[in-house]
Amino acid sequence: MLSGIQPTGELHIGNYLGAVRTWRQQIEEGTEETMFCIVDAHAITVPYEPKELRRNIDAFAIDLIACGLDPEKTTLFVQSDVREHTELAWYLASVTPMGDLHRMTQFKDKGEGKDFVSTGLFTYPVLMSADILLYKAQIVPVGEDQVQHLELARETARRFNHRFHGEGGVDIMVEPRPRLSSTPRIMGLDGTSKMSKSKGNTIGLFEEPKPFWDKLKKAYTDPLRLKLSDPGRPEVCNIYTMHKAISADETILEVAHKCTTAAWGCVACKQVLFDNFQKELIPLRTKRAQLDIEKVRQALGDGASKARRIAASTMTEVRTAMGLGSLAT
Repeated sequence: MLSGIQPTGELHIGNYLGAVRTWRQQIEEGTEETMFCIVDAHAITVPYEPKELRRNIDAFAIDLIACGLDPEKTTLFVQSDVREHTELAWYLASVTPMGDLHRMTQFKDKGEGKDFVSTGLFTYPVLMSADILLYKAQIVPVGEDQVQHLELARETARRFNHRFHGEGGVDIMVEPRPRLSSTPRIMGLDGTSKMSKSKGNTIGLFEEPKPFWDKLKKAYTDPLRLKLSDPGRPEVCNIYTMHKAISADETILEVAHKCTTAAWGCVACKQVLFDNFQKELIPLRTKRAQLDIEKVRQALGDGASKARRIAASTMTEVRTAMGLGSLAT
């Protein structure tokens, strides 16, 4: 199983509820070999500051380990430390039609209205395919917004295997299967779009309690609930969605009842949510404070070494099948 995350901004509660917490659970179950990648090469497809990116890579690594991605139990590494990612992306571009990339909705969303749109943003899905196919990943956890990209990776694997063959005619590429998250989609604090650092509608996972609460209490709720006495509609409220992701079952039932009967106002509902967040995050904050950056970097280096061994094996197969390089060596 393989997944990745971009080191942009800070790890926020949407990342945690939608992906990272599930990754931790899958590591703890121990039923699959897992690999997690900080995809810094994806982060450079939009304008960025190099020094800030370097800081973000360190910060994301610390945050992920604090959240339970234990390097002793999983392979955690940085994408650009394994150069085969970008090499394979170029080779896969030769079997990826431009028409497929034009249909990618995320490119349209991120590029719309921008004065500068990089070629890298357009070919982003090809690199994502390379990230997955390089390790012959069988399972890729994805949210609904990434299903289209994963389907492209599956189609790319089929096209490559049809055109190029491994030794004895064996397929080189493995078609990955999606594992859709069971966590409800977490919207941003503005309630209008997915929680996103670029839109400024997030709460940092490791923000101190006061700024965390200050942001949460201003979060968008049911637009028709104008007075305290108005009954709420949990099904349209993002705060209730967060409750479903982090609160206990009995609390979720209580929230739904007290919202629909107007027994609670929105602030009271947010206060309970805040308290439940703090119960879960306090141990993570404690662990994070104990992590040493040099040891974290060493763990990333160890993870990259393991990833490179797998990647090198795949690329030997790829180059041979494609007739690249000096086959005599």
